[in-house]
Amino acid sequence: MIYFCLKNHEYLNDVQTGIQIFYPNRHYCKCDEVQEKGITIVSTLKSGSCAAEIFEDGVKTGEADEKFDADDKKAEKRSVKSSIYCLLSRKTAFYPKWGTITGVRPAKAAGELMSSGLSEEEAVKYFMENYFTDEKKARLAVTVSRAEEGVLSKNSDEYVSLYVGIPFCPTRCLYCSFTSYPLDRYSKMVDTYLDRLTKEIEYTAKLAEGRKFMSVYVGGGTPTSLNENQLEKLLECISENIDLKNTLEFTVEAGRPDTITEEKLRIMKKYGVERISINPQTMNQKTLDLIGRRHSVEDIKRVYEAARKIGFKDINMDLILGLPEETPEDVENTMREIEKLSPDSMTVHTLAVKRASRLKEQFDSYVMTKAEAMEKMINISAQYAEKMQLSPYYMYRQKNMVGNFENVGYCRKGCEGIYNIEIMEEKQTILAAGAGATTKVYNREKNMLTRAFNVKSVEEYISRFDEMLERKAEAMKYE
Repeated sequence: MIYFCLKNHEYLNDVQTGIQIFYPNRHYCKCDEVQEKGITIVSTLKSGSCAAEIFEDGVKTGEADEKFDADDKKAEKRSVKSSIYCLLSRKTAFYPKWGTITGVRPAKAAGELMSSGLSEEEAVKYFMENYFTDEKKARLAVTVSRAEEGVLSKNSDEYVSLYVGIPFCPTRCLYCSFTSYPLDRYSKMVDTYLDRLTKEIEYTAKLAEGRKFMSVYVGGGTPTSLNENQLEKLLECISENIDLKNTLEFTVEAGRPDTITEEKLRIMKKYGVERISINPQTMNQKTLDLIGRRHSVEDIKRVYEAARKIGFKDINMDLILGLPEETPEDVENTMREIEKLSPDSMTVHTLAVKRASRLKEQFDSYVMTKAEAMEKMINISAQYAEKMQLSPYYMYRQKNMVGNFENVGYCRKGCEGIYNIEIMEEKQTILAAGAGATTKVYNREKNMLTRAFNVKSVEEYISRFDEMLERKAEAMKYE
């Protein structure tokens, strides 16, 4: 347990997330006074400065103080985070590469700096001086921001995008915290769910009447956990309600190789799917077995080659670095195998130990990757991406990431994942259908986002279906 006290301010989230960088995967408890046992961190805001102190078993063992312009509220908040960072980096001798940045979208912050008139070099310097960011990470944020500009420049009120959620999977992976339901328990609900989902897609298309869909993304869960007839029903509904001739990208996250058949690939091709994602996560069989994947490395290769043979020219592959028991040598093996396949894009995730995952529940049972090893893994993946002529084009971060690193999407020129950029940058209305899906309505004039959440439970989505439609219609009033 890590305790923390706030004095003269209420920046609770900034203090807690700052602590989590240095003491990940613990329990965190706000308290009013220093505790006699364990670690307590005290954050005290004064006029023009913020102090951070650490107490161990009631005894102060470190402190830091950061000054700021008392009239600048943004600087005040920054000093709260900076004081925690300076205190704990000295205490732990750990200097995280992203410094004080805990937000999801560092590239968005870089873009805002450059939009305000800063050059690329000035934006890099700002990251380093104000957020204590490592130079390589600051340059990555700037590089990704520039790569996104080509897609974001196409945004206008004429365009929206569509997300369709299939919340079913063959099994639940060890690290997974997404809204997903094992098929063996929910198989009798799939057809009823699809009946509702297709109605929601029809309704959503009517809400967007007169608009063009820039991208359509079918995600999950695992969309290809649907059988052939169910998948065809879904894609037929999309093609009948969305004018795909005006769509710049149509993606299906095919996901797990054990759910992909040649017939499903042909069905996707038949209905205009251009981009698919085949997600091995690792090319090491021992790790696949450990994390609960019911497929082999050879299955990954077989499905990939089948997709190429059927004519898919835009294939993404997702990988996860820092999976339990893996070493940099294991990652090197994965990257060698991925290089042989030569995908058009590759998303490299660093493991996030999420609260709702089985991994979180069984955390002490596994050997987890340390920050130093994770940095080596990230460097290996970046080197192979460069060898494959894949450049970084989008990026995001999550809480509880091992080593406080990032997820990066790499691609060949012209193969940028449009939906990935739009969902990260939040500069376009994205209508979403399905259990656990979130509609994001963007008002360009006010630069404001309004969210409409669908319930996560499949049972509730079915029983409260009309409510989901009403929520979406209400949100669209704010566009």
